Amino acid sequence: MTRLPVVKTYKLYVGGAFARSESGRHVAVGDHAGNRVANAPRATRKDVRDAVRAARGALPGWQGRTAYNRGQILYRFAEALESRADELAGESARLRGLDRGAARAEIEAAVDHAVHYAGWTDKLHAVLGAVNPVAAPHFNFTMPEPTGVVGVLAPDEPDVLGLVAEILPPLAAGNVVVAVVSERWPLLPLHLGEVLGVADVPAGVVNIVTGATKTLGKTLAEHDDVDGLWAFGSAEISAMAEKLSTGNLKRTLVDHGRSFNWFDRAAGEGPILLRHAVQVKNVWIPYGE
Repeated sequence: MTRLPVVKTYKLYVGGAFARSESGRHVAVGDHAGNRVANAPRATRKDVRDAVRAARGALPGWQGRTAYNRGQILYRFAEALESRADELAGESARLRGLDRGAARAEIEAAVDHAVHYAGWTDKLHAVLGAVNPVAAPHFNFTMPEPTGVVGVLAPDEPDVLGLVAEILPPLAAGNVVVAVVSERWPLLPLHLGEVLGVADVPAGVVNIVTGATKTLGKTLAEHDDVDGLWAFGSAEISAMAEKLSTGNLKRTLVDHGRSFNWFDRAAGEGPILLRHAVQVKNVWIPYGE
């Protein structure tokens, strides 16, 4: 008797739990050769709204943690991701047809990004903040504050590195994230939910949904409870995100389909992206008579 393989059906990662799509629908996911390897959930607009609700609920707790504690959690995420590097590299090579060395380098770069931004959490205010000289009897302080709920539209490739490099700056700055992952290669990004679950990342701080990027991205862009939206990888998606975000004055970071090099540490790390993850406020304090 021939044994039929059991095709795994993945779930969304919302509010710290693995959830089925509200519609119950899924799509078949194939490898680079067209062989069906698994099923991925096809999230709906309601799934996105549920993810935003979970993120908003987690925001006060994540912002209320000390910068040091957030850094320790992101270090733990890097540790958990590295512990699964061989497994993820093997899956990436199998699905996308990459050379094993190239797949391993991509996962290692994702780990490096996590370590890098973990180190930024308690340095952010010192670098982006300032005490400003003013010609008046006042103290004037520049203070960076988290944007809030940040939507992320991740690129198709690289699937893991692109997602990790896009969610880490908002997390390091004290934001929470709702991420729409690669539509073409959703499986490995869904594995990150398992990594987040063992990395002490509080429930709702990162939410991962899969499905039609254009449909889900439109919902995020039009959602009044989403404070920022980052979109990379497609000129069409970037233009849509930027246009629809103007109706509710959402802060956007888009690349308009340019070929962003996620391995470029100068472009993908440091205060460059962190500046886009915060809103800068000036505080005036009078003194004297």
